[in-house]
Amino acid sequence: MVIERAVAADAGEILTLQRAAYVTEAQLYGDPYIPPLVESLEQARKVIEGALVLKALDGTRIIGVVRGRLSGVTCLVGRLVVAPDRQGQGVGTALLRALHDELPEAEAFDLSTGHLSEANLRLYRRLGYRETSRERMDDHLTMVHLRRTPERTQAPR
Repeated sequence: MVIERAVAADAGEILTLQRAAYVTEAQLYGDPYIPPLVESLEQARKVIEGALVLKALDGTRIIGVVRGRLSGVTCLVGRLVVAPDRQGQGVGTALLRALHDELPEAEAFDLSTGHLSEANLRLYRRLGYRETSRERMDDHLTMVHLRRTPERTQAPR
């Protein structure tokens, strides 16, 4: 597996992967209109051009993607997706670690996931993310907001 920056030409394949990966989330929450499933090709292309989007490749196939955008000193992490047939094989972990490495200037990494998304929550907690708050969106969805603060090496005194 190789991880590199996505380019605008990857938008179609990334959008297809995103839709395949988020179908289970839509089923879990009973909502086929979650943002990752209704994002347009043009919207995906604009994100790739304006943010740090990393893709995991197996040969020429994109098997995972993660988005990161700096807001001040905080990286806003979004749309971590892994191909359904490659989930549970370390792709998501590798992508998040690569994102952390690509943005050493970030003092924090923030992300959100739904309260029923147990596999996501386990992954994020394993990588050092801690819950900061919960936000009830509607009857069937509560967003869990998490933050990771990188360990900083302190100079000797």
